Amino acid sequence: MRRHDPLTGDLFEVPAPAATLPGAQDYSLAVRRLLSDAIKASPLNASQIAARMSELTGTTITEHQLHAWTAPSREGWRFPFEYQPAFETAAETHALTAWLADVRGGRLLVGREALNAELGRLERVRDDAGKKIKQLKTVMGEDA
Repeated sequence: MRRHDPLTGDLFEVPAPAATLPGAQDYSLAVRRLLSDAIKASPLNASQIAARMSELTGTTITEHQLHAWTAPSREGWRFPFEYQPAFETAAETHALTAWLADVRGGRLLVGREALNAELGRLERVRDDAGKKIKQLKTVMGEDA
């Protein structure tokens, strides 16, 4: 019997957006946790990530700011969304983008996964066109 792994999503499950109930989309702690986990998983430390983000944005971003954006106790500090691409580039992650896609009812495909998805879509279009051509030929009385 196959055991259910709650951390691994079902490949064929259709993504759905998050609930739209009042307060259901307060993601402060989730974003802080994502940032913190991405920093820990990065080959760079927080200081190096901040320096790389500064370089990428042309704005001074400090290690102190990174820590303030990740600390649950720093309620007044929010991670500026415009820094998200620079953060992901510096930390070598897609965690925030994947999370946002998931929250909005989508799924992030990067690199080869994206190419494979497009290939699969095009193959389905080709197969559907082949079936329609065959049906038309049958209706017209031509050999299929």
